[in-house]
Parts: sequence; C-alpha cells; structure tokens
Amino acid sequence: MKIGILALQGAFIEHKTMLERLGCGSFEIRKKEDVKAMDGLILPGGESTVMTKLLHELALYEPLSCMIRNGLPVFGTCAGLILLAKDVIGGKTCFGCMNITARRNAYGRQLGSFRTKGYMAGIGTIPMVFIRGPYIEHAGDRAEVLARVEGHIVAARQDNMLVVSFHPELMPDERLHSFFLDMAAKHRAEKTARAI
Repeated sequence: MKIGILALQGAFIEHKTMLERLGCGSFEIRKKEDVKAMDGLILPGGESTVMTKLLHELALYEPLSCMIRNGLPVFGTCAGLILLAKDVIGGKTCFGCMNITARRNAYGRQLGSFRTKGYMAGIGTIPMVFIRGPYIEHAGDRAEVLARVEGHIVAARQDNMLVVSFHPELMPDERLHSFFLDMAAKHRAEKTARAI
C-alpha cells in the first residue's frame, strides 16, 4: 500500500516516519508531477493559509480535490482538518468537502499548546498533542464525532475523510495511523473488487 503525504509545509516528515514504523510505503507530494495513484492521502499539520495558497500556486488543488471527492481516503491532522472543512471560522475554505465547521487557532497561539489524553471511538484512550490546534465547532450530516476534549469536538469521520485537531504523529502511539491505514486498505479492496 502507498500513502501520499502533502509535503508543502508542516509536520509531514513525522507522518512519514510513523508510516515506516507501520511497514507502509509513502511518498511526498510537493508538485503536480508528484500526484499519482495512491491508496490514501495525509494532510499534515502546519499553517493552513500557507498550504491553501501553495496548493493553488503549484496546481495541486484540482487533482487532489478530485481524488478526495471521488473517495480517496484522506487523513487531516490539525491544519489538514481545516483544509477539509466545509466552513472555517477565522480563515478561508480550501477543499471544503467535509461537513464540519472548523475554528482556527481555537486553543490560542503557540503558548496555548498542550498535551492530554482522550477517548476516541473505535480506538480507545490515546495521547493528544495540541499545537495551535483548531477544533470542530459543528459537525453536520454524515460527519460522525469520534472524540471530544473539554466539550469540544477534536476528531470526526465522514465517509472517506478522517480528521483530528491534534498531532498523533508526534507521539509513539501508532493506533490512529493504523486506523487510517485500515480505511485505506478497505478502500483498496473495494476498488479492486469493482475492477474484476
């Protein structure tokens, strides 16, 4: 299985390292020519406004948007959550394909960063690292809430899209990435079955 990782800015190397630990191949996406067949896509944490600008400038927006809307499993962490959100408070919409409203920098600036543990449906209690993280103000139709911290939604899933407000790639716990790889493997199996 091969997972593409958006590598324009932010914490993409840590995702690559996590996938390597799980025995999964990956490749970095920096320009249009890097977009190829993949079993899943990771949109990492970083600066969502910078990523949105670069996605358009480097002609990456259209091909990736098309793949996501056609069912490619995608995992958005922190800024990646914002990129997928249909509505963004305090910022601009990018892909806008997940029926959630995200609030940018919801936990304040860098000094507002913190670590905690929380329960995530389908996985259990996991460590969570928030760095200038957003949270989900509202989850609409088909968006399933998977985790809350202090009453705020910090993880959700809708169809092929999985998003979290925190940075699982910065902790040794591999379960969240495994959860996403299970989504990707299921999608790949269904795609293969349709082709037969």
